[in-house]
Amino acid sequence: MKREPKALTVLKFTVLFLMLLFLLFPFYWTFLTSIKPYDELYGKVVTYWTANPDFSAYGKLFTSTVDFFSAMKNSFIVAFCTTLVTLTVATMAAYAFSRYIFPGRRVLMSIFLCNNMFPTVLLLIPLYSIMRNLHLLYTPSSLVLAYTTFTIPFSVWLLIGFINDLPMSLEEAAMVDGCNRGQAFMKIVFPILRPSIIATGVYIFMQSWNEYTFAMMFTNTATRTIPVALKSLIGQLGVQWDLLTAGGILTIIPVCIMFFFAQKRLVEGLTAGAVKG
Repeated sequence: MKREPKALTVLKFTVLFLMLLFLLFPFYWTFLTSIKPYDELYGKVVTYWTANPDFSAYGKLFTSTVDFFSAMKNSFIVAFCTTLVTLTVATMAAYAFSRYIFPGRRVLMSIFLCNNMFPTVLLLIPLYSIMRNLHLLYTPSSLVLAYTTFTIPFSVWLLIGFINDLPMSLEEAAMVDGCNRGQAFMKIVFPILRPSIIATGVYIFMQSWNEYTFAMMFTNTATRTIPVALKSLIGQLGVQWDLLTAGGILTIIPVCIMFFFAQKRLVEGLTAGAVKG
C-alpha cells in the first residue's frame, strides 16, 4: 500500500484542527465569559483567559429574579412529556407504515415529510387560538402539544428507517409460535428497536429543550422554560453577560451528554435504507 506524503497528512490534521477550533471556540468563550470577574467582563481590554476565575455567577443565577431552577424544572417536564408522547405515537405510526400496505400510505408519508419544510412560526397563530379555546394556554400541556406538531413527523421517518432494516421473518416466527401481532412487536421488535427509540428520544428531547418561539408565546412567568428565562436577562439598558453565559453553559450540559451517547444511533437512523431500492 502506497503511503501518502507526510505534507498531505500534516495538511489534513491542520485543517481538522482549525475546524475543531472553529466549532469549539464559541463554547470556550461562553464558559470564559461566565467566570470572568466584573472588571474583566466589562473592561475595555479583551482577554482570552482570566487569572482570577469567578464562579459566583452560577450561584447568582439560582438566586436572581430569573428563577432559573423553576425554569429548568419546567423545561425538564415539557421535554420529558413531549418525548414520551412523541415516541409513543411515532413508534406506532412508523410500525404501521413499515409493515402494512394500505391506500394513501405514500401520500401520508409525504405529508409527514413536507411538514418539516415549513417554518414552525407559521403555526403560532392557529396553535395559540387552539390552546386558548382548550384553556391550555400558559400551561406545560400547551407546549407539549405544540412541540409534537413538528417532532412526530420527523420521528416517524427516523423510526421507519430502523424498522425497515428488521426482517419480517422475526415477527413471523413469533406468530408461528403463538404470538399475535401486538405480542410479536412487544417481545421481538421492541427490544431490538430500543436503541433506535432512545436515539429518537434524544432528538425529541433536544428539540423541546432548546425551543424558544412557542415557549415565548405559550408560557408566563410561572411556566416559562430555560430559553425564555435566559432571554429575560437581556434588557433595554444592558445585558447581564455573566448570568446569561452561566445559564447557557448549564443549559447545554444535559443535551451534550445525551447527544454524546446517542449520536451513533442517530446517524444510523438518518441513513438507514438509503442504499436500498
